[in-house]
Amino acid sequence: MSMDTHDTTSGDWHYLDHAASTPVHPDAAAVLDELTRTTFANPTGAHALARRARDRLDEAREQLAAVVGARPGELVFTSGGTESDNLAVRGVLGAAGGTAVCTAIEHHAVLDPVLAAGGRAVCVDRRGRVDLDHLAAVLDDDVTLVSVGLVNNEIGVVQDLAAVREVVAACAPRALLHTDAAQALTWLDVAEHAAPADLVTLAAHKCGGPRGIGALVVRDGVRLAPQQVGGGQERERRSGTPDVAGAAAFAVAAARAAERRPNLVTTVGAWRDRLAEAITAVVPGAVESAAPDDDRSHLVAGIVNVCLPHVDSEALLFLLEHDHRVLASAASSCASGAQEPSHVLAALGLPAALAGGSLRLSMGWTT
Repeated sequence: MSMDTHDTTSGDWHYLDHAASTPVHPDAAAVLDELTRTTFANPTGAHALARRARDRLDEAREQLAAVVGARPGELVFTSGGTESDNLAVRGVLGAAGGTAVCTAIEHHAVLDPVLAAGGRAVCVDRRGRVDLDHLAAVLDDDVTLVSVGLVNNEIGVVQDLAAVREVVAACAPRALLHTDAAQALTWLDVAEHAAPADLVTLAAHKCGGPRGIGALVVRDGVRLAPQQVGGGQERERRSGTPDVAGAAAFAVAAARAAERRPNLVTTVGAWRDRLAEAITAVVPGAVESAAPDDDRSHLVAGIVNVCLPHVDSEALLFLLEHDHRVLASAASSCASGAQEPSHVLAALGLPAALAGGSLRLSMGWTT
């Protein structure tokens, strides 16, 4: 039975795939609709409607910058997290040369360009935390970029960027630190947790904003070779006509996420614990992927990742959807839809037979 035969907008669906994409917050949707209709002029123009569009873009930049702890001029609006990650990796390498390093559990938007450029991958421990000793061992004077995601999109592990920064400063003094914080805005104060990073990736659709809009924080003084050229927008760091409506909706969504975060983390964190404990208690041999000892202090509140033995993820997701109307995923939802072995679970040391039964249940503000 095809998913297309169902009305997934009806209220009896249990949407547990917020880590893939969140529903758009009503306030963000209202801004998106209003500005799509009324602020259609190109903000780089000189006439009255263009100036109005530019004013709204500047307001969005200021609002989002305040939420994530950046200066407005440090924000580069992009088409989403993937472009921001690519711009960070390729932009730094293009400007400074050298070698890039990332963890073995990074999103493919970081991992693929790093490895394609001849970079290095750093191990993580059984709970998904970066191995600082291994990081120190792979760093040298040739390393110009280190990328460590703030929150992993598959298992929800939170990295200590301050500790990473110390190692980088000691072992690769000319290296910049990038973090993919696309998954973080709903659950963490990015201004605090990403403060050690020189570049920070953000994505609207992970925190109640629309798809197709993201941002890269580029701290003052960071040299970046643009990957899109031709118009000189975003202070010549990313050419292209800015999406004013999308940027404004993103800023509103991020602000609402910050406002609701304390209560949401408390409530959803309790639900996460109940979900994980129920599954591992009922299913013999089930393993909580990044919390083998039931300690979840290093995980965000909204993601439960378990591996079920003797189960195929694709079959499991089919049964959950069609028998129980539960919408979830096996791991990252950024591929074409085919279930492929998770490089994240492999990096944790989980055997392929167990990782093949992975299930990610992710909650959010509409749960």
